Amino acid sequence: MAKLYFRHGVMAAAKTSNLLQVEFTYRQAGMKTILAKPAVDSKGGPAIVSRIGLSKDAELLIDAEMNVKEVMQKLIEENREAGTPLACLLIDEAQFLSPKQVDQLLWLTVFEDLPVLAYGLRSDFLTQAFPGSARLLTVAHSIEEVKTVCPHDGRKALFNARKDKNGNFISDGDQVAIDGEGVTYESICPKCFMEKVAPLA
Repeated sequence: MAKLYFRHGVMAAAKTSNLLQVEFTYRQAGMKTILAKPAVDSKGGPAIVSRIGLSKDAELLIDAEMNVKEVMQKLIEENREAGTPLACLLIDEAQFLSPKQVDQLLWLTVFEDLPVLAYGLRSDFLTQAFPGSARLLTVAHSIEEVKTVCPHDGRKALFNARKDKNGNFISDGDQVAIDGEGVTYESICPKCFMEKVAPLA
């Protein structure tokens, strides 16, 4: 039976490079995949871009109103008729999906037997769960963490701290602000987050 996988981690944990490596492995084996990302992720335009320089154009840009189930059912049927059945759907920046879209991904795994590998952040710059990630953590068959370390003390990085254009940590603003568009992010451990950004308790 196909599964819905959620592979989460902080920024710079190599989630996107991992996704692109998985896609390459499928392709090398002669299997057809669909690469997708939410349209709100404007970084790289239509491409899925890794921080280490790997990139590939997404074949599906998911806007907020898209019925992913219907769109994918059509693609599944088209590829089946063409003799190139889909092996899996790979989604970058999955935190930006709506809970309803996550449920549609689950439906695809259960009723279309299509594996779905969703990569994304678990929480925002204020340690609050993204709605899409919260739903993935609830319904995914398999949850895996992609880990990295805090640059200040080498502890496990758990949070995504936001910085302004001057490099100062900030603790207010909209939940979604794309990296490089007036802000940057640094993945840090809980101790550094509470000392440098917000106390939490």
